[in-house]
Amino acid sequence: MFTGISIHSVFVLDQEEALEFYVGKLGLEVADDVDLGFMRWLTVNVPGQPERRILLEVPGPPSQDDATAAQIRDLVTKGAMGVAAILTTDDCRATYDRLSARGVEFTEKPTEQPYGIDCALRDPFGNHIRIGQINAE
Repeated sequence: MFTGISIHSVFVLDQEEALEFYVGKLGLEVADDVDLGFMRWLTVNVPGQPERRILLEVPGPPSQDDATAAQIRDLVTKGAMGVAAILTTDDCRATYDRLSARGVEFTEKPTEQPYGIDCALRDPFGNHIRIGQINAE
């Protein structure tokens, strides 16, 4: 049976801008950056955790035709694609402060929740990202 999830895909509209945000501001690291000819395979991961990656995928071939890619781009910019990722941290408030200082704009400040503390932001394209500090059980 399955043993895990290794790659999750997030639609971005510009991979260079995505790198500036996900690596430059959030502090993730590039895992793969490969020109496949028909597309650029670009993944990032939390430092030290290469077994779980996020594919920063531009809508279009080979997965979507031009009309479908245009619809996806429209949905991404509206923030209608749901949560792109939930990142975890040991200290949500300190992470919020550090990322705010790097220019990350949050849609929700750190808030006490039944499961811990979390906050929310959007990437430059409209994707929702949450950051959570989960209570130990």
